[in-house]
Amino acid sequence: MKTFLISDNIDTATGMRLAGVEGVVVHEKNELSEAFDNLLKDKDVGIIFVTELLSTKFPEIVANIKRNYKRPLILEIPDRHGSKKRVDFITSYINEAIGIKI
Repeated sequence: MKTFLISDNIDTATGMRLAGVEGVVVHEKNELSEAFDNLLKDKDVGIIFVTELLSTKFPEIVANIKRNYKRPLILEIPDRHGSKKRVDFITSYINEAIGIKI
């Protein structure tokens, strides 16, 4: 199973490449969509890392892939500046997903 990175900046792509993860840097909506289309055709790709900025900038594309495909697993990762998410994002995600307040 292969992993792949879709990043909005070269620094994250370089760091992940040093860790053995290939990737691509995109900035526009059509570039992100094209990158996902190409990766979905490759059945060997099991995990796709996407930087938080891209998933925030183009949430409809990332949500569509998560909702309509069982594979690959899409994981949002922070870039070199750290996470932009709230401190309690996991709790709020659970509340939203299953409707139970923790």
